[in-house]
Amino acid sequence: MSNNAAIVDISQTANRFRSSIVLQAENKYIDVKSILGLFTTLVGGHSYELHVHGPDADEAKAAMNEVFAKHNLNINIVAD
Repeated sequence: MSNNAAIVDISQTANRFRSSIVLQAENKYIDVKSILGLFTTLVGGHSYELHVHGPDADEAKAAMNEVFAKHNLNINIVAD
């Protein structure tokens, strides 16, 4: 898997939405719209939690679920 491709894909997908999309990896919180934040955090094998809040949260959750799965990244979308 090319991590760079995954990062760009995830960030571009997140940027289509107005909702806040935050990735929790261990005890770090990363804005998924930030490519730089993802580069320092997204490493294979971890399990991540995604927190999505905003006007289009349902669509954003579905799209993020899809893009993480496409790149074989284990994601748990937290329903708050």
